[in-house]
Amino acid sequence: MSKPTLDPRRHPYRDDLAAEALRPLVSAPRYVPGELRQVASAAAGLWSRPEPAAGWASQALHGELVTVYDERDGWAWVQLARDGYVGYLPADALSLPIAAPTHRVAAPATCVYAAPDAKALTSLQLSLNAVVSVADIGPGFARLAGGGFIPTGHLAEIGKPAADFVAVAERLIGTPYVWGGKTRQGLDCSGLVQTALQAAGFEAPRDSDMQMAELGVPVEVRRDLAGLQRGDLMFWKGHVGILTDGATLLHANAHHMAVTTEPLAGAVDRIARSGAPITAVRRLATRGT
Repeated sequence: MSKPTLDPRRHPYRDDLAAEALRPLVSAPRYVPGELRQVASAAAGLWSRPEPAAGWASQALHGELVTVYDERDGWAWVQLARDGYVGYLPADALSLPIAAPTHRVAAPATCVYAAPDAKALTSLQLSLNAVVSVADIGPGFARLAGGGFIPTGHLAEIGKPAADFVAVAERLIGTPYVWGGKTRQGLDCSGLVQTALQAAGFEAPRDSDMQMAELGVPVEVRRDLAGLQRGDLMFWKGHVGILTDGATLLHANAHHMAVTTEPLAGAVDRIARSGAPITAVRRLATRGT
């Protein structure tokens, strides 16, 4: 019996190396168990191959856990714990001490301040869904276990998700379009969907083809686009958007180079003229839909 074909975006294996857990599934000269580390920078680009000039495949956010399988020439070959994505991170973006997160960033973005004062110097700028370890919560600022302060109103306890993922996505309108992006500094289409769903407590895969295959249930796409509702996900080949109602599409897109809303019918016509018809609509059984 032939072995299953594994997606290298989600399974850590290369010609020279594979994760120990994949030993029954792939042949490799060497298997390693991997070492757990944590993202220490505000965010780190995740590359499909260790070439700085290439575009990111995704990003890892502050506080995320990763398993490192190999490290050389300043690169760490990793698998993200949150969504299972595999790729290369700058090794200096990672720390070995693991601080258990207590809170997530619930604002589109926030800063780490040197003191509990709005006029204090800032260091890291953290984006939605970054996680931190809080030592003490004050009325205005939360003191981080590793030093620094974050406005208390910008945080939510782990396990207390946002009520409506569409409302989360709406707060990100105006964010620049960046391929592979998952932060307030830049998002791509599937990164927007994943980010909004994660903020609402629902884990989602990274790429639009994965999302179309795994999220929700199919919805009939009528010629007149009737019957659609808030929270439906609309897919084209290589693209995904969120319906804010039955007639409005919210998406990170290269046409506007930003996260925008636009009339659904107009967006469908424009994308169809580029040779891309709608491939699916999926409906999620989540809060806020």
